[in-house]
Amino acid sequence: MGSTLGGAETGQKTDNWTLIKRLLRFAWQFRTRCLLVIVLQSLILCLTIGSVNLAGVAIDYLKVHLTGSGDLVWPLGIEPPPGTDPFHVILGIGLCVGLFAILRAILEYYNELSRSLLIHVDIVLRLRGLVYEKMQRLSFRFFDKNASGTLINRVTSDVQSTRAFIDQVVVQVFVMSVSLIVYLGYMLSYHVPLTLACLVTTPILAYASTWFAKKLRPNYLKNSELMDRMVLNFSESMQGIQMIKGFALEKLREKDFEEQTQAVRNKRQEIFWLTSNFAPFVGGLTQINLIVLLAYGGYLVIQGQLPLGTGLVAFAALLQQFSNQVANLAGIADSVQQSLTGARRVFEVLDAPVEIQSPENPVPLEKIQGEIRFEDVTFGFDPDRSILRNIDLEAKPGQIIAIAGATGSGKSQLMSLIPRFYDPEEGRVLLDGHDLREIDVKTIRRNVGIVFQENFLFSNSIAANISFGNPSATREQIEKAARIACAHDFIMAMPNGYDSILSESGSNLSGGQQQRLAIARAVLLEPSILLLDDPTAAIDPETEHEIMAAIDSAISGRTTFIVAHRLSTLRRADQVIVLDRGEIIQRGHHNELMQQEGLYRSAVQLQAIDPDSMALIAEAERRQR
Repeated sequence: MGSTLGGAETGQKTDNWTLIKRLLRFAWQFRTRCLLVIVLQSLILCLTIGSVNLAGVAIDYLKVHLTGSGDLVWPLGIEPPPGTDPFHVILGIGLCVGLFAILRAILEYYNELSRSLLIHVDIVLRLRGLVYEKMQRLSFRFFDKNASGTLINRVTSDVQSTRAFIDQVVVQVFVMSVSLIVYLGYMLSYHVPLTLACLVTTPILAYASTWFAKKLRPNYLKNSELMDRMVLNFSESMQGIQMIKGFALEKLREKDFEEQTQAVRNKRQEIFWLTSNFAPFVGGLTQINLIVLLAYGGYLVIQGQLPLGTGLVAFAALLQQFSNQVANLAGIADSVQQSLTGARRVFEVLDAPVEIQSPENPVPLEKIQGEIRFEDVTFGFDPDRSILRNIDLEAKPGQIIAIAGATGSGKSQLMSLIPRFYDPEEGRVLLDGHDLREIDVKTIRRNVGIVFQENFLFSNSIAANISFGNPSATREQIEKAARIACAHDFIMAMPNGYDSILSESGSNLSGGQQQRLAIARAVLLEPSILLLDDPTAAIDPETEHEIMAAIDSAISGRTTFIVAHRLSTLRRADQVIVLDRGEIIQRGHHNELMQQEGLYRSAVQLQAIDPDSMALIAEAERRQR
């Protein structure tokens, strides 16, 4: 599913006309159902006019019958046979009006059904699908810069606002335009001077609508920003509920959320104040039109220049319909600004550049051996501040590379370059002698098993979570991976074993159990490369020993990078890399590093290999130098 909203216009300030053109191109995809809605509403319009005309004919017929004077014009030249009982004539007209009402009700039913399908099935699902698909392809850098609350809001409320353009602007403007032309044509056919007199307020209304639209736009933009903050606050509160309760901060968080909710409420009230004032203003102008009609139209009826029924009464009904359509300008102006605000934010996602892409002609790799080499790599989220600098590193197939260092030294960032979550600013990362940028991204990631520092589990069965990276895995393969990760026993102790459903983010498991499921998930891939971001951090020493012993067989023949701060893990490594402030300051086997002066030996001797302690030791050594 590609982006079909009219193409990207990245880097340019998207003005309203550009947005409208893109939205119209998007609406063109739904032209069949839009046309159906327009045709149905046009038929409803014809039936409305027909009913008005028939009511006017009935009034004129009664007047002629009662007074014996006046002219009577029958619609389409169809009139009852001479001598027909007047009651039967009125009854026949009434039956025709009733038939029109039934037909109109049927058409309105199908019109609402078509609109609902257009809005909720065609537009909303299509837009959400496009936004979700694009988010799946965007790089990690995009998510680093955008809060989750903002992104959630764009998939939900902004998509709803955008669909309003098609339903409440494209379709309604077309129907309103047709209605205004038809009503205006009918009124002009009755009496030109009267029509012009009743439309004297139209220029005022046009100017007021323009002013109203300009006032609404900044308010909707601000409202979207406030909604983003509120959704983010709610999302963070739900994810951090354990910490909030642990620090007894429920009242403080409630107060923060209430303040943000109040800010949204105040902004919405400001918008409602504008819309609620504009609607009566439009209504007042239409009442002026009605006053003109009664005064001037009544005079024409008295002078015999305008029939009462098919003239004044029908004209009044048509003018009312015309005024209602004009009054809809307020709602349309509101919808335009709301939809443009939402569309701008949706397009920001759809137009965001996909930084990490597979090359057009990727290097074919039949079997990945797992050799990783960093050549003078420099990387940073901000071009002005590098996290990694001049990294040179080589890992032979099957080697275990342990990475140690203080918090913020760049350990996780170094590993994130291997599956190409990011590209380095300078230098290159090679896999089996090929630059990662020359290899298909899916090929890289299918051969890299990852256990993140903070693992995420889905609200699904345990088996589905383990087989997430390999959905076609058999139950036997899943159980084998779980046994390797020492997870099988606690899984079988659960009520439904591997079919047990996990709570959101795996909250019904301990930290160690979550970690073991994540390890099983990585092992199941049977990758050429394993990335383990301190996988035993949340596990007791006894379980750590079991897991490391089991993983030894799993990593045999596979290149493994492991962020580690436990001596038992560091001793297993073929090479230990010590990072400090984004640079490799020491490297070698554990025994070699213990024979050298430096951060590593100092940390091991003090039994302080954890990141925070290493940060203090590194700072102390820098001061001594």
